[in-house]
Amino acid sequence: MSPMRLIHNPVIRGFNPDPSFVRVGDDYYILNSTFEWFPGVPIHHSRDLVHWHLIGHVLTEKRLLDLTGIADSGGVWAPSLSWRDGLFYLIYTNVRTCGMGRPYKDTPVYLTTAADILGPWSDPVHLHSSGFDPSLFHDDDGSKWLVNMLWDFRKDHNRFAGITLQEYDHDARKLIGPVCNILQKKELTEGPNLYKHNGTYYLMLAEGGTGWNHGISMARAKSITGPYEVDPQGSVLTSRDDETMPLQKAGHGELVQTPSGDWYLAHLCSRPLGTGANRRCMLGRETAIQKVVWSEDGWLRLASGGTAVQIEVPAPVELPETKWPSTAARDDFDGKTLDLNWSTLRTPVDESWLSLSERPGWLRLRGRGSLFSLFEQSLIARRLQDFHVIAETCLEFNPAHFNQMAGLIFNYDTKTHYYLRITHDENLGRVLGIILTDDTVYDELPDSQIAIGNWKQCFLRAEIDHEKLQFSASPDGTKWQSIGPILDASKISDDYGKSLHFTGAMIGLCAQDMAGTRINADFDYFELRKL
Repeated sequence: MSPMRLIHNPVIRGFNPDPSFVRVGDDYYILNSTFEWFPGVPIHHSRDLVHWHLIGHVLTEKRLLDLTGIADSGGVWAPSLSWRDGLFYLIYTNVRTCGMGRPYKDTPVYLTTAADILGPWSDPVHLHSSGFDPSLFHDDDGSKWLVNMLWDFRKDHNRFAGITLQEYDHDARKLIGPVCNILQKKELTEGPNLYKHNGTYYLMLAEGGTGWNHGISMARAKSITGPYEVDPQGSVLTSRDDETMPLQKAGHGELVQTPSGDWYLAHLCSRPLGTGANRRCMLGRETAIQKVVWSEDGWLRLASGGTAVQIEVPAPVELPETKWPSTAARDDFDGKTLDLNWSTLRTPVDESWLSLSERPGWLRLRGRGSLFSLFEQSLIARRLQDFHVIAETCLEFNPAHFNQMAGLIFNYDTKTHYYLRITHDENLGRVLGIILTDDTVYDELPDSQIAIGNWKQCFLRAEIDHEKLQFSASPDGTKWQSIGPILDASKISDDYGKSLHFTGAMIGLCAQDMAGTRINADFDYFELRKL
């Protein structure tokens, strides 16, 4: 008898929050939030719930997603995928106004469809802008219903003002009929998804905010419009009661049923470093899977019992094991297009600022806006998915002015990042050194600066070992010297800083030319190696 196969959580590591979970035949898909990063909404695919691989993105064109000027941690929040009668439906929000101290949120909600998960996806339809975290429910009678949380900006009102429901007319491509507020709770409640099981409607909710108090709760009703009865257990799953659990912030999930009738729930989680008030989740919010069952009294429960999420979960026995090729650690930029694992900030890739053909075997970036820009940054990055890694590149770059920079960046957002960059100094010529922004405060580390005028190429390296970040450099890729002090890598996390933010650690390559001349920076390769 073969040993039981296990799902090892998190199944999708690094910045991959708010999972949407769908089965179509033998194929399982998980989609996640991407906020200000482009392309929007990655598609991970599996056939056994154990092994997952990235196969593409949904929002790959500006007609589908315009992130111009979007604030940090704005953009795509909690997309939700569904499938019915041969068509995929993606509901998503492009949050244009957000942030602490701002009562208003501008939250246009869109719907796009495709017959194939890889597209082409239809021009998006704007449905409303009353809230966020929308999802689409397909009822047995063919009707379709949109649910989302309602945002209330008014003074002395609960900002999370309830869960609204409205019918969607697929032929007319618009919402119709009355808007019903089907559930209001005192708790911070969002992320609604509707399911129907044994004739009863179940409303799954993310509750407590997407931080340490996060969880998933349920309510049910005999009619889709309610009244809804709240689950007496309080939470289906949560990690709020035990900070020693390795998977924290557990919440915001969606359900699938396997062909044999088993149920699985995908949810977000985080793996913190540190303890108590010093906990930080530098890998961001990740995706995990739990096995769930329906209790005798008709409520959803973890198959493991209780509400604590598990690192190891029994995989569906009837699904044959299906493995995929692992992601290559090194990108030599030999292809005609960027690898799927790269993301850009707010703008899609085009030849005006990124080329793989002008110098074959090299990535050419043309310098554009500053690291504070919400509009045009020449920056590509990959998710940090492990606690101990080395990132390395080789750069040829000859700046003529201090406004021109290029190098290796460890990035959270415009407010917090570390940057090992080449630039020009009026007295020293071409120099290498570290600049950083620490929760909006810009700084330079003058003791890290060295003159590299006689280096034809510059090899750059960042070693991240849990909370420690050490930059280094070499003129030939063999003799390395440390650049600057050991830095606090854990600041590149959701949990650092004064403002709320929701993305994750990204590491990559960038170029700036704030003089506007778009100087070229050429990168020979990029390697992100787990240690």
